[in-house]
Amino acid sequence: MMPAQPIDRSHGKPRVPFFVPLFNPIARRMLRGGVPLGPNALLTVRGRSSGVDRTTPVAVVAIGGRRWVIATFGDVNWARNLRAAGVATLTVSRQPEAVVARELPQAEAATFFRDTLTPYVGHVPLGRWILGSMLGAREIFTDPDGAAQHHPVFELRPRPSGGLAAETVQPA
Repeated sequence: MMPAQPIDRSHGKPRVPFFVPLFNPIARRMLRGGVPLGPNALLTVRGRSSGVDRTTPVAVVAIGGRRWVIATFGDVNWARNLRAAGVATLTVSRQPEAVVARELPQAEAATFFRDTLTPYVGHVPLGRWILGSMLGAREIFTDPDGAAQHHPVFELRPRPSGGLAAETVQPA
């Protein structure tokens, strides 16, 4: 299997809103305790440099039996760690699940934003406002091709049992 081409995300870097570092520890504690916070879950990924497991709250987009996570604030540490590790643990309602992550190439991410996320968020109360205005990712709706350059998207699938490495799992 050919390694994925690196994606240049150096221009137009999204900014993390001031409240996110304040809210993340609270959300992490609540999610660990099993408190439902909408589509949010805990993503635990091994650090690419430290080798230490890192856990962060993420919003999981679940549609038609498939799941994705979007790096709303750009190529942040959890996204770089997930890209490097290829595997993670997703914890929902105190139930951990081992997952394999596949980063969508830019063209596929743009299609995802345009054809999957935009119609889905339009049906979620306040979804478009939260993602677009509050979290500063308006370009996902207005310029999906441009957004795909700055917002990594990972599809999550259950990790096969038997100890297969992420590199040996073939995309569907």
